[in-house]
Amino acid sequence: MSAIRAGRIAVACVVPAELGLMVCLAAGVRFPGWALAAAEVPALGVLLLEVRVLRGLYAAERRRGAERGEAWRAAVRAVVPVRVRRLVRHELRAAASLGWWVLRRRHGVREGDLAAAYTGPQTAMMYGMVFVAVVETVALSFLIPWPAVHRVVLVLDVYGVLLVLALHAACVTRPHVVRADGSLRIRYGALFDLVVPPDAVGSVRVDRRYPEGRLVTVSEDGVLDLIVGSQTTVTLELTRPLPFTRPLGARGEARVVRFHADEPRALVAALGEGSGRAVTP
Repeated sequence: MSAIRAGRIAVACVVPAELGLMVCLAAGVRFPGWALAAAEVPALGVLLLEVRVLRGLYAAERRRGAERGEAWRAAVRAVVPVRVRRLVRHELRAAASLGWWVLRRRHGVREGDLAAAYTGPQTAMMYGMVFVAVVETVALSFLIPWPAVHRVVLVLDVYGVLLVLALHAACVTRPHVVRADGSLRIRYGALFDLVVPPDAVGSVRVDRRYPEGRLVTVSEDGVLDLIVGSQTTVTLELTRPLPFTRPLGARGEARVVRFHADEPRALVAALGEGSGRAVTP
């Protein structure tokens, strides 16, 4: 366990510095050769430490009878914190969503499914953020007199614009899905994904609310609010508690789920037809 902890601490110290160095290099900042070599020595040391720890964990899992793939996954889960894994996974899925968005395709929507969009309340805000970022980039190009600093800021601003677009693209290409069997998949981009099986659907109704809180908010009595643009429009009461995973990996259970759909009546009607449960339009 001490080796695992040492590896995590080393990664937490070295990776941010390495990312900062990569941003500077991408911006065209030139460093002396000795400085680059000195910066890469700690990164190499951390890499060797991580390889050693992973090999040890992998060997231990194999001795317990795990298959190769499962042994490697268990080793990575032991070394890499769940929040880091979730953030990296989100970044990759959001980047892939840009391609899905350009191709006008949707993820996880099959023939016969109802795809329910939920981006309406946040679309203007997302494009507003992109506009502000672009204006900031142009303004800083005139205000910053140092070319090297300007190039670094330019790289960061471009990355920020792409990140906002990727988040919006993930929401557009990953809508809520009502399947023909009466199951419901509630999503928010690549950050949240909850599958509600047909037998867990109790009642569903259109219910516009304006709750306060973050994207995912859970009350003490098990009411889960998935808030988009400071609102929810559908309330789903469950027949049993369902486990869910928060965006950064924390676990919870929900007895009632309130979420937003741009056309809540169509979603409620489709879910009622598929599950045969009570609906209130």
